[in-house]
Amino acid sequence: MADPARHPRVVVAGLGDSGLLSAIHLARGRSRVPRLSPAGPPSIDVVGISAKPGLLSGQELGTRIARPDAWSRDYWIPFDRFRGLDRVRTVHGSLTGLDLDNRQVGIRLGDASVVSEPFDLLVISTGVRNGFWRQPTLQSATDIDADLLSTHRRLESTTTVAVIGGGAAAVSSAANIAAVWPAKNVHLYFPGDVALPQHHPRVWRRIRRRLDGLGVALHPHHRAVLPADGHIDRITDAPVTWTTSQDPVDADAVVWAIGAVRPNTEWLPPEILDERGFVRVGTDLRVVGHDDIFAVGDVAATDPLRNSARNRADRLVAHNVVATITGRPLKHYRPRSRRWGSVLGVQPDGLEVFAPDGRPFRLPAWSIDSVLQPWIVRRGIYRGVRDRS
Repeated sequence: MADPARHPRVVVAGLGDSGLLSAIHLARGRSRVPRLSPAGPPSIDVVGISAKPGLLSGQELGTRIARPDAWSRDYWIPFDRFRGLDRVRTVHGSLTGLDLDNRQVGIRLGDASVVSEPFDLLVISTGVRNGFWRQPTLQSATDIDADLLSTHRRLESTTTVAVIGGGAAAVSSAANIAAVWPAKNVHLYFPGDVALPQHHPRVWRRIRRRLDGLGVALHPHHRAVLPADGHIDRITDAPVTWTTSQDPVDADAVVWAIGAVRPNTEWLPPEILDERGFVRVGTDLRVVGHDDIFAVGDVAATDPLRNSARNRADRLVAHNVVATITGRPLKHYRPRSRRWGSVLGVQPDGLEVFAPDGRPFRLPAWSIDSVLQPWIVRRGIYRGVRDRS
């Protein structure tokens, strides 16, 4: 494996929600790896590679577009604020390739130059692209701030908004737009009898009552025809037509949240991907046929829902990387059969979170800024986040 004369290097390719936490756990896990000498440093070098200069979460789309300032406080955080990354070297660039024979990844930097980063073990966590809010483009902090503001202003200037899709992103978008701008006409179009089909039925029953109270018009059995140019990675304003034969719909803004995810795996060799382009992994999250490469998060084909990102497999993958280095047994991932967690995000009356069986529990509004974010999230999950300078 690693050259005994140097520290083994672990590269985390992608520092989104799963990759960031994996890197933090790996940095902490260095203490469990034997030192090269009694006086030497812990014997793992952790390198994280990201197209963004900080955590730009894919969570809580509705809050992101309706209340970007509040969303940014918790979901758009520069890497230098994470205390858990102090021992991680981060590289800001786009991944261009994986050389399996020479054990290195290619990275295109902001100046268009391409460099190589060698590894002894690799964690692939490059996620997926989805709509306008999850794209792998190389961005600066200024680019991200401008993008968040322009999306919000685009919606703010409208009278009628059509949200297309039946998953949590679509439902959250419709609910938060209606809550922030109650004078708007907000319509939610989804293909089935109900929305949120991957959640327990209890979840939709409860969320539907919330949408009714916000004045969101619900339109089941509507499956949209994609725009002629195929682009659903932006808010559009052209009429929406339907494969289900309803009359076309006009809206000032059309939010496409149809769940048409595509894995960010163009940089990877085809032999490690499944037929849809996701990374093939075993239950220990190792890439099939490669004991020194792991994958976690939405990019990993762990189960039909690819739920490892939502079930904290970041901790498991970090354990298994360290176990591989130290020769200890690996743990195995057990997926859940349903989506769970928050659907609408933080609302004026607090945060409602759903268990896998669909039962909700609520965190009151006062606890979000005084308990949840500072203690559970920033200190407990992220191991410390510095205040904004």
